[in-house]
Order: sequence, then C-alpha cells, then structure tokens
Amino acid sequence: MQVQTNPMKIPGSWKDGYVLDYHTKSSDFVGYDEYGHPQFNTIRTPVGDLLYRLKYKGQKTALADLVSIAAELIRGWGPPVKAIVPVPPSRPRSSQPVMHIAQGLAKLLGIPLQDVVRKAPAAKELKDVFDYHERLKLLANAHIVTSTDLRGKAVLLVDDLYRSGATLNAVTAALTRQGKVREVYAFCPTRTRSSS
Repeated sequence: MQVQTNPMKIPGSWKDGYVLDYHTKSSDFVGYDEYGHPQFNTIRTPVGDLLYRLKYKGQKTALADLVSIAAELIRGWGPPVKAIVPVPPSRPRSSQPVMHIAQGLAKLLGIPLQDVVRKAPAAKELKDVFDYHERLKLLANAHIVTSTDLRGKAVLLVDDLYRSGATLNAVTAALTRQGKVREVYAFCPTRTRSSS
C-alpha cells in the first residue's frame, strides 16, 4: 500500500528521533454532543488515519500498513539499535497499539523486542494533562526498567503518538539510569500539531 508520509525529526533527550507525519491536517470545533462533550470535525493525515483505525477501530489491516511504512523509514534512517522497546501504555486496553506496532517492527526489521519498561504502581494517567511541566512532574519516577539486559546497547524506543515528548523523555531517562542503555533512539508514527 502506498501511503504519503512527511517524516520529521522529533526533539528530546534521545540521540535521534523521527515520526512519519502529523496526526491530523485539521481539527475544527463544531459544538457539543448531547452529553456536553466537545465535538470536532477532524481531518487526519494518511498515517494519522492508519493509527486512528488501529487504535480506536481495532483494524488489523491498518497495523500491517502502518508497520510496513514505519519499517521502511527506519531502514532508511538506520539507527544502530540492538533492541526495540515499547513505551508502556498509559491505560489498560484489551489491545495495546504501541505493543502491536513494536512487535510488528521487531518482526519486519529482525530486531529483538525487549518489553522491559513498566509504569510504576503509583504513576498517574496523563491523558487529560496538557501542561508540559505538569506532565514532567507526574512522569518523574513513573517508570521502572525490569531488566539490565540492554546495558551498554542502543535501543529504539517506540510510542504511538508524540505530543510534547514528556513521556518519551521520562522513559529515555529510566532506560539510561536504570537500564544503563548506551543510546536511545525514538520513533512514533505521528505527532500532534501543537506540543502541548
């Protein structure tokens, strides 16, 4: 499947990082539903649409296309990584998109998956926290690295959406401090248009 992408670097405490594109082209407020929830007319990028279909519609065909496009970017980019590490999910779901993306990349790229980061039991959910500094406070000590198997290695840290980079920075710090990894590279399929 041919999908238009717009690869761009993402800033953070990692060595290097990329996304395939923005998540949306536009999102316009159109009013409130009968429960008082804000409603938006959202137009997604092609990659953003794939991620949306995977994350919220559970469409496995979207996963295959997304992973294929991501693997192509990562091959061209060429980070010298020895493992793929998924960011732990922010909330329990029956199906975890980040884990599916990381597993698919590991298989296509022939790089081992190392699921070694967990949320600390007291970690707070960040979904509705938009202030970057507040997110950083909540993320301090929010992750536990369960193994030092990656000591001295370079890893590819995978999340599904880059917003402010706060979560990726926190997990990078945990991997470096607790896991003793040499270098972290970051990848997300999409990013938000604002950094909040």
